[in-house]
Amino acid sequence: MTEVPEGSAACRRALEAALADPRHLDPTPFAAASAAELDAALRDFADRGAAALAVLSALAARGERDVRRAAKRALYRLAQRGVTAPLPAAPRPVVERRAPRASRAWLSGIDGSGSRALWIVFDGGPAGLLLCSLIVNDTIGVVEAAGGPVTKKRLQAELEALRASQKLPWVETAPDHAQALVAEALDLHATLGTPLPADFARWQPLFETALPATAAVPPTAGSPVDLALADRSAELLELPELAGWFVDPDAVQRDALDLGEARESRLVVSDAVKTEREEAIVARVVEREFGPEVRRRWARRLRDMAFIFDATARPEHAAIANAGAAVLEDDARDATRLPLARAAARRGLELAAEVAAGRVRAADVSRKPVVGAHA
Repeated sequence: MTEVPEGSAACRRALEAALADPRHLDPTPFAAASAAELDAALRDFADRGAAALAVLSALAARGERDVRRAAKRALYRLAQRGVTAPLPAAPRPVVERRAPRASRAWLSGIDGSGSRALWIVFDGGPAGLLLCSLIVNDTIGVVEAAGGPVTKKRLQAELEALRASQKLPWVETAPDHAQALVAEALDLHATLGTPLPADFARWQPLFETALPATAAVPPTAGSPVDLALADRSAELLELPELAGWFVDPDAVQRDALDLGEARESRLVVSDAVKTEREEAIVARVVEREFGPEVRRRWARRLRDMAFIFDATARPEHAAIANAGAAVLEDDARDATRLPLARAAARRGLELAAEVAAGRVRAADVSRKPVVGAHA
């Protein structure tokens, strides 16, 4: 019986011991063995075939340089017999997941009910670009929510189509400003205790870190009162985008009837007296309909429209809007002396008379915000 050299025997014992768990392979005997002893031990162990693969692979990875080379030769001889280890799975690419962030935003002007449209593009998420389309209102909050994944090409096409069809001005703004407007609408829901539209649920997480609602106020707020410009505020209601700004006709039906009676009175009175009566009715409507809360709301609308006018290169209109807003923001100033308020009241009275005569549908001129309609 041929005696096995001690070095070779020690290597074999270490190899056998590692069969159960190659991670516990002791590399010491292999470093101490001669090249011939190591090669003999590995040749014999390789006769186990596939059972030897894991141990030999561990030795080829962790041993000293000469030991690793001997183990690799043993693995090569196994491969020549058709015994190979399975290829390791390709490593999965590391994809950094980060929360979508707002990268671009657009907003419309404000209609007569206090509603405006917002588009906010989010990127950086697993779905690429996301377009969130909203309508928000300054009395009820989020009115509508829609949108989804969008390509850059499709976004550009949608923007061009929107600008061509939108009745209100449509301008780009800072994403933070748009998010702040949404945060303001969410605060309104919290104050009123009203539910959000069901379609907004999937967008809500994107606004959890939105700026405080106070950040939504454009930087023009707080400008001094320019009474000369404020006296021109009624001019703004002649602009197409402010055609819907008037007192709700439903709220002034009785006043419209009084105005009609004053105009049709059979009493022989001078035109000056008739004009005085009409002006008194208009002033009564302004005093009643432009209370503190409404004054603040209309002032904010004017400030926001000043932002729109500035963005569309109409600085004169922006200045007039800011002047009108400054008058409304100062409760010490008489709203009945603001031409814009008087014009809004007079237009509401005229439409109320049209409704009463059956020439106009009340629903068509109501200034109450309606879910599903952006007038």
